[in-house]
Amino acid sequence: MTSASDTGLLRQKRNPLSFLEEFKNFALKGNVVDLAVGVIIGAAFGAIVKSLVDDIIMPPIGVLLGGVDFKNRYHTVHKDNATLPADAPLDQARAGGEVVIAYGQFINNIITFLIVAFAVFMMVKQINRLRRSKKTQPVEPTEKVCPYCFSKVPVQATKCAHCTSALQAQGPSTVA
Repeated sequence: MTSASDTGLLRQKRNPLSFLEEFKNFALKGNVVDLAVGVIIGAAFGAIVKSLVDDIIMPPIGVLLGGVDFKNRYHTVHKDNATLPADAPLDQARAGGEVVIAYGQFINNIITFLIVAFAVFMMVKQINRLRRSKKTQPVEPTEKVCPYCFSKVPVQATKCAHCTSALQAQGPSTVA
């Protein structure tokens, strides 16, 4: 004799593809696919913005500040290699075992974040504006209410189909 838990195990053993089928249904839902596309596009957009900051925005700012390369700006916390020059590039300082605070890269990352945040803000603002414009379009009423029997009749009607009273062409008691 089999118990209820045994029949559940038998059911699972008989249909091993049900889990895969369930996972496929989950993974191919519209929301999951849309989220995956959004993440991929977001990563690509982030790479473009990082390039914009590193390659377009920061070099002129560095020139205006006297030739400063922000990528290589850092402060040494612990100098482990005495042979390394004080003005060594950041990657050499890290490779030489120095403990550094890379504030130049931090400044680049802040500027990158601000540009991404501004772009997302503008995109959401435009989407919200488009949604509002669709909602605020007036809908022409198709029916009106008879003032005598309160039945709904077509807007074009001049006589009520229910009580046969004479109606105005289109009065204030219209219904959408």
